[in-house]
Amino acid sequence: MKEIARISLKPGMVIGADIFNYQNKLVVTEGTQVNPNIINKLARHSIVSVPIKEELARALTYSEKIRSSKGFTSFQRVYRLVLPIYRKITEDLVSGKIPFSGDQLMDIYGRIYESLPSHESLLDYLYNMEFRESEKMYTHGINCALVAGLFGSWLSFSKEKTRLLALGGFLHDIGIFKLPEALVSNTGTLSELANEKLKTHTFTGFELLQKLNGEDSVLKAALMHHERYDGTGYPSRLHDKQIDIYARCMAVVDAYEAMLSAPSSQQAGNPFQAITHFEKDASGYDPELLHSILCGLANHMVGFPVLLSNGQVGEVLAISPKELTRPLVRTGDGSFIDLASHKNLTIKGFY
Repeated sequence: MKEIARISLKPGMVIGADIFNYQNKLVVTEGTQVNPNIINKLARHSIVSVPIKEELARALTYSEKIRSSKGFTSFQRVYRLVLPIYRKITEDLVSGKIPFSGDQLMDIYGRIYESLPSHESLLDYLYNMEFRESEKMYTHGINCALVAGLFGSWLSFSKEKTRLLALGGFLHDIGIFKLPEALVSNTGTLSELANEKLKTHTFTGFELLQKLNGEDSVLKAALMHHERYDGTGYPSRLHDKQIDIYARCMAVVDAYEAMLSAPSSQQAGNPFQAITHFEKDASGYDPELLHSILCGLANHMVGFPVLLSNGQVGEVLAISPKELTRPLVRTGDGSFIDLASHKNLTIKGFY
């Protein structure tokens, strides 16, 4: 017999033991074959994990469930269709063949978002995408635009402000394409001289977009997205509100997308780890913007089945605004664990 998450149940599996709700009332008897009605009944009784006969218990991992879903398949197909379009637009902009036009880029943005079953599924889908190394300079721009749009909604930005933020996502790193390919593709440790050369992409991108008559907020996102709220960034060591708001947002977007592009870190795959990462480096970001975005990441996890460090499976019920990474969890037996009061326990991943 094996215990699996309720959302991993599939028709044809067989219940391995009697299942009781938190009031100790029998919900499903041992030996019952799983069907959609049984799954719905378990959900109504808030049953989080279910004992299954071992020979039928093979459960997909969380990532496998995402990758095998129809929503992800649709998202991936559309993403693959628009990627070469974005690449061509970027190359034409860099070569000066076309003037700046946000409409083409926002068409790409709209087509991808329309393929999503819900906006909240975006981060899971992006994390589970696989990109070739040669594509990453381009996927970075698309991913940042999509993440910027989601973060903009969490920040209650207007439609126009969200549009400008998404355009900044597409184009904030366009100056990179003006640098030597050997420098940009170098995955090793850069010399001090090479690192300083790499940093010039902010001003190079600003100049390029200025010549193309790009919108002012997009220019500032390109120029200032590596400035830091505490004054430690570049190119001008600006601080606080000296940094344009779109650039302050883009600093968070850019850092989060870097996690999405490096799945081995597990930070993007587990938003609670991503939140911890940002909290450790919070001085570099606008505190109000960062808090709203981190709350969005945490609240996105409500209802998700999680695996705790003690091996228990539970469901995230509520997020504490004071301790975003330590939610209230309901376990499979109906009991509650407030991680804010159980410092010895952590969320290891999703079940």
